[in-house]
Amino acid sequence: MCRWNAYFGQPVLLEEPLYRTEHGLIAQARQANEGIELLNGDGFGIGWYDEFADGNHAPARYRSVAPAWNDVNLRELAAHVRTPLFLAHVRMTTGTPVQQTNCHPFRHDRWLFVQNGEIVGYPQIRQELLAAVDPAFFGSIEGSTDSELLFGLALSFGLQDDPLGGLARAVGLVERVGRAAGIDDPVEMTVGMSDGARLWAVRYGSGARSRTLYQSRDPETVRAMYPDIERFQRLSPDDRLVVSEPLGARVGVWEEIPERTAVTIQAGEDVREPFAPLNP
Repeated sequence: MCRWNAYFGQPVLLEEPLYRTEHGLIAQARQANEGIELLNGDGFGIGWYDEFADGNHAPARYRSVAPAWNDVNLRELAAHVRTPLFLAHVRMTTGTPVQQTNCHPFRHDRWLFVQNGEIVGYPQIRQELLAAVDPAFFGSIEGSTDSELLFGLALSFGLQDDPLGGLARAVGLVERVGRAAGIDDPVEMTVGMSDGARLWAVRYGSGARSRTLYQSRDPETVRAMYPDIERFQRLSPDDRLVVSEPLGARVGVWEEIPERTAVTIQAGEDVREPFAPLNP
C-alpha cells in the first residue's frame, strides 16, 4: 500500500536517493520489504522545490500512471534536477482509479502532500467528508482518492497556518464520521507535507498499528559510524530523509518513527511530538 520518500537538506540530484541507493523508492515500487503489497505500480509522482526559489513559488511536480521503474522520463529528469526539498510517492491503489489526478503528491499553492494508508470505509463516508471541505479548497480536489480528500480537509481546518493542527482536526473529523457509520478504526496513515521551508512527517493509526515510517539518523552520527563511505561523509548537518522503509540495510542509519508521532524537520534541530486527532 504505497511507499513514499521525503528529503530536506543541501541540494541533491533527485537520482541520488531515488536510484543510487541499495533499496531506493524506485526499487521499493517493484519490491516493498515492509508494505502490505509487494508491488506499487499504480502510478507515481514527485514534487520538488527549486533551490533558487524565493519561497513564494509553487513547487514543480511530475506524475504518471506508469510504473515508476518503467518511466524513462523520470530517470532522465532525476539525473538533472537538483533540489533541497522533495516528496516522492509510488502508488498502490486501494480501489480508486489509476489516473494521473490520483497520483501523489497533491499540491495547493506552496504545499505538497503525500500519504500511505487509507480511510477505512471510504466509499461509505466519502460524501459526508466532501461536504466538510471549505469551498475555497474544494476546487483544488481534482481526483477521487481518500488521500487528496484528507489534504482538502486539512487545508479547510487551517493547515496553512497550523500544519499539524490542521491535519489533526481533519483526522478528528474522519474518525467522528467513520465511527458514527460503524467503522471502529477509520484512519491508518503516514503523511508527509511541506511548504518549501519545512517538512512534516506524521505516523498515526486509529487502531493499534499504522504503516511503517523511518527517519535517517543525524548526519554526525552516521558519518562517525561509517567513515569510509564517501556519500555519508558528504552529509551536511541538516540533511534528513523520511521514508516508508529504509533505503539500505546498514545498521544505525535509520530509526523508526513511533506510532502516533509527528516530526517537524527544519534548519537546525528537529521537533518530535505526539500526534492526536482534534475536534474540528
